[in-house]
Amino acid sequence: MKAMVLRETAPIEKEPLKVEDLPNPVPGYEEILVKVSVCGVCHTELDEIEGRLQPILPMILGHQVIGRVAGMGPGAKRFKLGDRIGIAWIYSACGKCHFCREGNENLCLEFKGTGCHVDGGYAEYTVVREGYAYLIPERFSDSQAAPLLCAGAIGYRDLRLSGIKRGETLGLFGFGASAHIVIQVARHWGCDVFVFTRSEEHRELAKKLGASWAGGPGDQPPKKLNCAIDFTPVGETVVNALKVLEKGGRLILAVIRKRNSIPPLDYALHLWDEKEIKSVANITRRDAVDFLSLAAEIPILPEVMKFELAKANQALLLLKQGKIQGSGVLRVAD
Repeated sequence: MKAMVLRETAPIEKEPLKVEDLPNPVPGYEEILVKVSVCGVCHTELDEIEGRLQPILPMILGHQVIGRVAGMGPGAKRFKLGDRIGIAWIYSACGKCHFCREGNENLCLEFKGTGCHVDGGYAEYTVVREGYAYLIPERFSDSQAAPLLCAGAIGYRDLRLSGIKRGETLGLFGFGASAHIVIQVARHWGCDVFVFTRSEEHRELAKKLGASWAGGPGDQPPKKLNCAIDFTPVGETVVNALKVLEKGGRLILAVIRKRNSIPPLDYALHLWDEKEIKSVANITRRDAVDFLSLAAEIPILPEVMKFELAKANQALLLLKQGKIQGSGVLRVAD
């Protein structure tokens, strides 16, 4: 099979992903073989490639995978051949620790990420444990469905943990793959949405999707935010968001790593009045299942830019430069 393989970390500008011919993977016990149709590109892959997040090397990246069941290992019986399924960031968890028992498998010490600890979807075939795969609603094309598995599911978790209520004001800092899905859910829930982004193109997309205001990262919005979600890779945004957060508001940090440090906070100016900061780590299977159902109901319609698998480096470079409108998707097979 053809695969894009990362063998050593480097700036994406150096095109570290290389096309290789590899044997098709063989599904193990209760695993399924998936013929990949498309795979979304994500900032997490940039963090892996550039060394902010350490994958096991060599690694086939990719964790927003849509494909068809092409084979089944011993004991696999949940799906049938030809079923269209999705694979998300959560590849596995132990299922036994107190985190898993309480429904927080995203915090499991044995958590494994697809395309980080095990090979992912930047390839013609991949394998997954059948308990960590999801049937995809017929409403969505393959390319539309891919971003729902990470950008959508983690965005849904961000929204839930923010505590946003109907009629309240939500601020979105950065307007990439996840934010452009989150705004559709927030508007469906009756929230007023303000978007903060450097890109004029992203501001226009935000307004098209229902934002009542869009400005720059440090601009003053029409009113303070009840809740905010920071999707950006830079530390300065945390300070900007806290300045415009209402008393008792909560700021959600929706990234795995920041490229630079968060500037010093002034307690009285930024944190007093019962403001909160909460990070989001990974997703659970329940997040993916619940969000796919909600996305089909609304329905969520992701904006996608398509690239051939061999163009993965170029797609990720555009993502780093903020030049992808909505979500980037790699087309692996027709």
